[in-house]
Amino acid sequence: MWLKPEEVLLKNALKLWLMERSNDYFVLQRRRGYREEGGGGLTGLLVGTLDSVLDSTAKVAPFRILHQTPDSQVYLSIACGANREEITKHWEWLEQNIMKTLSVFDSNEDITNFVQGKIRGLIAEEGKHSFAKEDDPEKFREALLKFEKCFGLPEQEKLVTYYSCSYWKGRVPCQGWLYLSTNFLSFYSFLLGSEIKLIISWDAVSKLEKTSNVILTESIHVCSQGENHYFSMFLHINKTYLLMEQLANYAIKRIFDKETFDNDPILDDPLQITKRGLENRAHSEQFNAFFRLPKEETLKEVHECFLWVPFSHFNTHGKMCISENYICFASQDGNLCSVIVPLREVLAIDKTNDSSKSVIISIKGKTAFRFSEVKEFEQLVAKLWLKCGAASTQYHDISTEVPISSESVDPSDDIEVQSLICQRECSKTVNTEALMTVFHPQNLETLNSKMLKEKMKEQSWNILFTECGRGVSMFRTKKTQDLVVRGIPETLRGELWMLFSGAVNDMAANPGYYAEVVEQSLGTCNLATEEIERDLRRSLPEHPAFQSDTGISALRRVLTAYAFRNPKIGYCQAMNILTSVLLLYAKEEEAFWLLVAVCERMLPDYFNRRIIGALVDQAVFEELIRDHLPQLTEHMTDMTFFSSVSLSWFLTLFISVLPIESAVNVVDCFFYDGIKAILQLGLAILDYNLDKLLACKDDAEAVTALNRFFDNVTNKDSPLPSSVQQGSNVSDEKSSHIRVDITDLIRESNEKYGSIRYEDIYSMRCRNRLYVIQTLEETTKQNVLRVVSQDVKLSLHELDELYVIFKRELFFSYYWCLSSPVLKHHDPSLPYLEQYQIDCQQFRVLYHLLSPWAHSANRDSLALWTFRLLDENSDCLINFKEFSSAIDIMYNGSFTEKLKVLFKLHIPPVSKPAKEKEAESAKNSPEKGKEKVDIQAYLSQWQEELLRKEENIKDLPRMNQSQFIQFSKTLYNLFHGDPEEESLYQAIAVVTSLLLRMEEVGRKLHNPASSTKGLSGAVCASGGPSEGQTESHLEKDPSSLREEPQWSFAFEQILASLLNEPALVKFFEKPIDLKAKLENAKTSQLSSRTRK
Repeated sequence: MWLKPEEVLLKNALKLWLMERSNDYFVLQRRRGYREEGGGGLTGLLVGTLDSVLDSTAKVAPFRILHQTPDSQVYLSIACGANREEITKHWEWLEQNIMKTLSVFDSNEDITNFVQGKIRGLIAEEGKHSFAKEDDPEKFREALLKFEKCFGLPEQEKLVTYYSCSYWKGRVPCQGWLYLSTNFLSFYSFLLGSEIKLIISWDAVSKLEKTSNVILTESIHVCSQGENHYFSMFLHINKTYLLMEQLANYAIKRIFDKETFDNDPILDDPLQITKRGLENRAHSEQFNAFFRLPKEETLKEVHECFLWVPFSHFNTHGKMCISENYICFASQDGNLCSVIVPLREVLAIDKTNDSSKSVIISIKGKTAFRFSEVKEFEQLVAKLWLKCGAASTQYHDISTEVPISSESVDPSDDIEVQSLICQRECSKTVNTEALMTVFHPQNLETLNSKMLKEKMKEQSWNILFTECGRGVSMFRTKKTQDLVVRGIPETLRGELWMLFSGAVNDMAANPGYYAEVVEQSLGTCNLATEEIERDLRRSLPEHPAFQSDTGISALRRVLTAYAFRNPKIGYCQAMNILTSVLLLYAKEEEAFWLLVAVCERMLPDYFNRRIIGALVDQAVFEELIRDHLPQLTEHMTDMTFFSSVSLSWFLTLFISVLPIESAVNVVDCFFYDGIKAILQLGLAILDYNLDKLLACKDDAEAVTALNRFFDNVTNKDSPLPSSVQQGSNVSDEKSSHIRVDITDLIRESNEKYGSIRYEDIYSMRCRNRLYVIQTLEETTKQNVLRVVSQDVKLSLHELDELYVIFKRELFFSYYWCLSSPVLKHHDPSLPYLEQYQIDCQQFRVLYHLLSPWAHSANRDSLALWTFRLLDENSDCLINFKEFSSAIDIMYNGSFTEKLKVLFKLHIPPVSKPAKEKEAESAKNSPEKGKEKVDIQAYLSQWQEELLRKEENIKDLPRMNQSQFIQFSKTLYNLFHGDPEEESLYQAIAVVTSLLLRMEEVGRKLHNPASSTKGLSGAVCASGGPSEGQTESHLEKDPSSLREEPQWSFAFEQILASLLNEPALVKFFEKPIDLKAKLENAKTSQLSSRTRK
């Protein structure tokens, strides 16, 4: 590899390098100790250790070329090589292309400049075809070379970054290098002759966390397939951990959870992944989650600055974050003050001419924001002007005092104007009012105490709007959060839910979208619409809004429109409960966009087939319980209790367990604080019931205690009529249980657990996602093994090992084949056996690794025929059950079973018409081509499988002449290399002769004129020919054989003949060590794909 020229002081390097070739301008050197007899002694060991531990140019490769000029002690390193062949090519190229040219230069300086320029040009040319890009640091190029040399992974494996660290082998730290690539975590260490090489695939990681103890002050713990690995002594452990976390989650999503990964074209190509790209992606995800922005937004710039807060009359320090369409600000602590400014709202961007380095952003509604102490503020203003598409680039100098007008205009009015036309067109079908205003209009003439409190809440919010502004660009402060905790007024709930959730931005970016989707989805009929119809009248059935056609129709439209928009989610139970509450307080179109915000951003992966998002947040909840309520953790022997209890809390935001008048206050907090509010409230509920839970003797008693608590949660300030309030039915009854007000409960959750940070929740979600998905995969594996173990003689341990190898081969095929459609067949909703299937090429690789017949000369043909035999539905895929059945017969089958398989391999299946194939495919997969699983089809398919097991050998077709010749060849190939090879050849010759004679006799009885004298005579010559003699005769001109009438054999004839030869029976019935074969396959499975 050509290297960027760097100076080397040769005098100090002679102790580590030996000179092999030299001329006037170049020197070729070999690393001391490399390829020397005995390893170069102690010096060689020390040099090898230095090469592994130290970060130096010398460590990269055992060969290098230096450029020298006469009478100079300074040399330039220009090339290195991992082996002699590589470095020799570079040396010969220099002699042939450079040496003659150098003679024309007059000075040594000109020679050196020319050589440097030429080498840089070569590096640039190499960079066009290499993953080490031209602008990569030189050290990264060297690390890439060592990574390739040490691990020999395929060239497509992209190295992302590398770190110096220690790997703990027991209690001993081993200093070395950690390499992070797109599919693997790899570690290499060489210390005093002891080499450690570790390769872990990211998709096998079940736990990734930072830990610390007495010995390891701070380390990264990686758990893979039950083995624990610890890495420590990083220079920047937090950055390293974040990158490892992202790579692991990227692999998990790409392979196990592909349905959520398809919409991510950037990461869909592993070759495009870079360290910087992953870091930027993590920052963008946290940025979007914190400010509730559309997930398409990408964080472009971050500037530390001060924001002038006019109503408090002070500058607050924080960060200005800029994306494609938004300017956001968050104070240093994140809670004091935050602002979101959509660029669509911006009217002007100016800068001051004083020393304050201020940027003034004016928006609709006569409001302006002043950001001061902004570095490079002039360039920032220019960029923002371009983003806003301003017609003029002239900047105005204004005073440093920027007043904020008390007149506030709701920007949501503009959104309503944009979609007004579309709403008019669909006014007959889409409700333009919240259901609460229709069914519970506020009567100002009959104000009671609750209505007065409601008006006081509204007044408090109006005061806040006057101070902080109203709409998407309002200041969000601690006071805002306090008002949310108290409960949002009924009349403002829809508007503020839209604002705090970020749904207002989605609706503004897609005017008229909802009306179009409603129109397109009307009349559609599929599984989702059937489930929606079934659940419509189960959604808040006690509320009058959903006892009428108005509410039911609105709910149907929103759910059907969302199922049409996002068919991957379609419809999931709990969506109806959530949507019905949204419709009470928001207009129909707003309720749709609120549902989009919840399902696609705020609760990602909650509403899919496996509810992975909810399971992840349950794992986060358990982790928080361990941290904040340790006494409860000690009392509960099984933490899964909390998962079973809390699932409905997360899926329905407590709506299904709390009275509706209390649940809406929880939804208020959720839209403001996200999942953090739900986690805090869950902790507060457990804390409130701590004594009762500690006194419970079993899970049922604990569930009863929590349900009784929820029944006694009230909202004393709710203005809803008593006929609607679910808690009012018990509120007046005498009860020994204490009433708990929802506002007090939420306030307590904020006070006790408000210290939980968004960043911590994000990190816990990433960490627990690995655990959840690996747990689901383990469940899938156990179910598959349970089903398969009933039909094979393999032990559970052998099946487990075989399953790991089977699935690993499938994943390897996807690692480096970007166009491979393999994983498109992985669908978690399918039955367990059909989730992972391999194609013919993958089966061929596994056949070579595992089959006891893989030594045969025609092993590729045997692999193809075996795959064809197993692929009964002709879809070019086989599942693990089919695969394991073949391996089981090869290792544990009886003589008859093995012979029957070999017999069937040489009889091609009868080709079926295309229509018949399609019908059979639909029959074999009852869920495909239909929206609903056909149980009867599954039962009939199962019955057919049972009948196939009882297949009689008499039902097998006869083997014709050419098939028998190929069958005989296969047997000869199987015997090759066996200790009893000669006796086996003799036995098969005798069997062949006997079979041909039997066929000749049988044919004479039917047709005396026919004879097979020529063929049988040759086979019987000398009492049994050698392999070569028999094969040569079997391969005689086929035309001469066609002159004779075609002969054929039944399976019973072949079986009976072979049973008469003890050598053949012994060969097929001798035990074979499958355990050793599995171990060898595990170690060589990856190496079979390494660089040649």
